[in-house]
Amino acid sequence: MEDALIRWVQSTAVLRADVLAVLGTVLALAVSVHALLRKRRVSVAVAWVGLAWLTPVLGTVLYLMFGINRVTRRARRLRTKPSEALDPPSVEEAVVPRALWPLDRAVRRITGLPAVAGNAVRHYRNGDEAYPAMLAAIGEARESLVLTSYIFRDDPTGRTFCEALAAAHGRGVAVRVIIDGIGGGYFRAPAWRRLRAAGVPAGLFMHSALPWRMPFLNLRNHKKLLIADGRVAFTGGVNISQPNRLATRPEHPIRDTHFRIAGPVVEQLMTAFASDWAFVSGEILDGEPWFPNLEPSGPTIARAVTSGPDADVQKIEAVILHALTGARESVRFVTPYFLPDEVVMSTLALAAERGVAVDIVIPRRSDHVFVDWATRAHVLSLLESGVRIWLDEPPFDHSKALTVDGAWSFVGSANWDMRSFRLNFELNVELYDTGIAAEIDRFVRSKMETPLRAEDLTARPLPVRLRDAAARLLLPYL
Repeated sequence: MEDALIRWVQSTAVLRADVLAVLGTVLALAVSVHALLRKRRVSVAVAWVGLAWLTPVLGTVLYLMFGINRVTRRARRLRTKPSEALDPPSVEEAVVPRALWPLDRAVRRITGLPAVAGNAVRHYRNGDEAYPAMLAAIGEARESLVLTSYIFRDDPTGRTFCEALAAAHGRGVAVRVIIDGIGGGYFRAPAWRRLRAAGVPAGLFMHSALPWRMPFLNLRNHKKLLIADGRVAFTGGVNISQPNRLATRPEHPIRDTHFRIAGPVVEQLMTAFASDWAFVSGEILDGEPWFPNLEPSGPTIARAVTSGPDADVQKIEAVILHALTGARESVRFVTPYFLPDEVVMSTLALAAERGVAVDIVIPRRSDHVFVDWATRAHVLSLLESGVRIWLDEPPFDHSKALTVDGAWSFVGSANWDMRSFRLNFELNVELYDTGIAAEIDRFVRSKMETPLRAEDLTARPLPVRLRDAAARLLLPYL
């Protein structure tokens, strides 16, 4: 009897092992087929396939959580249909300088939008300058107000904005607010609750506490956009939080850059918000309160560029690549995080090797230490190619702005990392204006004091270099 029981247990164990082996093979095959058909980048496909075969159950779970882009399906169902690519402008239609025609042509095809003349652009530093102008625009609005913010804190600054938005809603202004489901406070979202309690229509972007919706944690609306009456827009890098007001001497101050834009391009910015609002609420914003007739307001030629893990995938990255490829004299930019992929890195290196002055300003210390570690392991090849990298001293500067050849600028919400280029929903604006380019160029140059040298990186102790290299493996998610 005892021998029979032992044999039964052994046979059951063998059968269970066989079933698990078959199940593991089926799961690994399923992940492999999906990754091979859906993943554009060979390295990403290889990584997921390898993980699935190495540990089929865990690999499948991780792939279901982080490897499948469910946003595309939802976006196609809920967002407004993206514009079809426009034909390149004729000589008579072109509004940009002749030297920039190739770039204009490329971005027109990427975005499906024309560059439009007649815009007025003003540059603000930090919340100290930007917030009073934004609050004034909210206070003066009479028909419509829309606002998107990745971070919207329920602190003194956030409450001031909530009160201003609620007051606008109370006087009959049509108000719509989008707060990112992570940046706004995943578990409580107090600013969103405050707005909702005041009757303000507000939505959380990509937010759900349901376990099967947890993959959306990695997909964020990183845009910062305020539009009053469909005529005046504010966009850039400034979130809504007390640390952006340096005059109040916050414990962890954040410097930043923001822009006020008036003119015909505001319609493109409003379209970007309307698309996101349809995604969040299903409501379609159309008509006069949201899209008034816009008259020329200034000398700047501009165009909005959106990007996200849906129909707009990698558009901002593609625009940057075209601008870098066409650069002939200078490329200068500031970014709080610098972890682009190999394609962007190679394009920067090639620009430097053909004699373009390439200057990159990054923080000496950002607000994410793992990003700092990974960046140090990521940039040696650029330094060896002649790219100059400069360390911006504290306090942390969250600005992102690019100029090329003193004639073209690219500003907005996108950082120079794979998260912004591929995972986040972002909004940038092209500016064809030598005056604005000179202003941004001066801003970047003012930070070019402390160089990061190749010998500084190679002189790091081995344990530090290993730590930084290990952090770099997380590059797609940092």
